[in-house]
Amino acid sequence: SKLGDSWQRSFPTKNNRRMHQINKEIESILRGIIAKRMQAIQEGESTKDDLLGLLLESNMSDTDENGQSTLGMSADEVMEECKLFYFAGMETTSILLTWTMIVLSMHPEWQDRAREEVLGLSGKHKLEYEGVNRLKIVTMILYEVLRLYPPATVFTRKTYKKIEIGGITYPAGVMFEMPVLYIHHDTDIWGEDVHQFKPDRFAEGISKASKDPGAFFPFGWGPRICIGQNFALLEAKMALCMILQRFEFELAPSYTHTPHSVMMLRPMHGAPIRLHTI
Repeated sequence: SKLGDSWQRSFPTKNNRRMHQINKEIESILRGIIAKRMQAIQEGESTKDDLLGLLLESNMSDTDENGQSTLGMSADEVMEECKLFYFAGMETTSILLTWTMIVLSMHPEWQDRAREEVLGLSGKHKLEYEGVNRLKIVTMILYEVLRLYPPATVFTRKTYKKIEIGGITYPAGVMFEMPVLYIHHDTDIWGEDVHQFKPDRFAEGISKASKDPGAFFPFGWGPRICIGQNFALLEAKMALCMILQRFEFELAPSYTHTPHSVMMLRPMHGAPIRLHTI
């Protein structure tokens, strides 16, 4: 965030000035919320069971291996964590649902199959957690959308020690970029139909969807895999089910299919969609 702030100052274009202004407004609001919560805690109020409360509680109870108090996160670091959780936890799921509605508008046969599955499980009643876990077609659709349009198109990793990868030895401190979008569209891995929307490729799960079981990684992989993966998929499934239960939808004539990556992969000109109640 501080690097981005510096970059915005170095290139004072109209958009960068606006981004800088918005960032300052967000930080001012968050600092006020943090200060108010810390004052409440100091006055004896119990810690609230939310992200900010957990961060501040951890900050106040940080101890080392000898039981001695250690310096926790600064207010700025707590603020950055709040920004990251909101951005990573809300924006990505929103973009996933947007692409899903676009794709299901382009492929009404899959929209019908998904709706039939949802209505078959719960009718127009709220789908409970057990029912969500039984959604096979909806899950396949979401996986295929994540393959074709992963919100995060690239992941970056850094070697923390000397390591050999693919027969080449790299020292510590080397930055690697993992091109998620490219790998998700690699014909050698997925086949000649790689650019087609085919949820059926996930019919037997992720590991059997391609020639390489590790080729699908919209949430990252390894020890730093997205901690919100299961929640994001649950949230997306429930939101999509509620939409399918109530509406049929199609793309408006003004829609232009232009995937565009600015931080995340999104439709450049938005997603005008017509909804019809059912």
